[in-house]
Amino acid sequence: MKESTIEAKPTGTTCLGAHTTVRVLRLDPNAGVPEYKTGGAAGMDLAACLPRHEHGESITIDPGAIAKVPLGFAVAIPSGFEGQVRPRSGLSTKHGVTVPNAPGTVDSDYRGEMFVALINLGRDAHTVRHGDRIAQLVIAPVTHAEMVEVASLDDTERGSGGFGSTGR
Repeated sequence: MKESTIEAKPTGTTCLGAHTTVRVLRLDPNAGVPEYKTGGAAGMDLAACLPRHEHGESITIDPGAIAKVPLGFAVAIPSGFEGQVRPRSGLSTKHGVTVPNAPGTVDSDYRGEMFVALINLGRDAHTVRHGDRIAQLVIAPVTHAEMVEVASLDDTERGSGGFGSTGR
């Protein structure tokens, strides 16, 4: 099992943000290590690692179905950060395949194999093969908040209006 690192840092002059290092442990020698495809990319591509677990050479996701796709690696995200698993725009718009819990969260204390849940919202079955880029991973800072119980909240113009209350 090979350990790698991902340097999550700004590149060039267009990206702003924190720098951190994420350690990656390949659980399968055929797994792809997440990587930024361009200097301005916010997310690193995640690729399916097949065959793994109960899956064969490919996974076919029928319309309306959800599949849990293995990635073949584990990560150590530093404390104070999280991994956000997000859909790939091309997969979503061309095939209707997306991440149902987007963004999915990878906590800094999780050390198991990473998986991506995919749902097929399209009309046709979609097949995922080994090496297909299926989602993206964004490393983001996390703030823990202190919750304080109070007797009342301050008034605002919006008040308790929600779910479409601000119009179209």
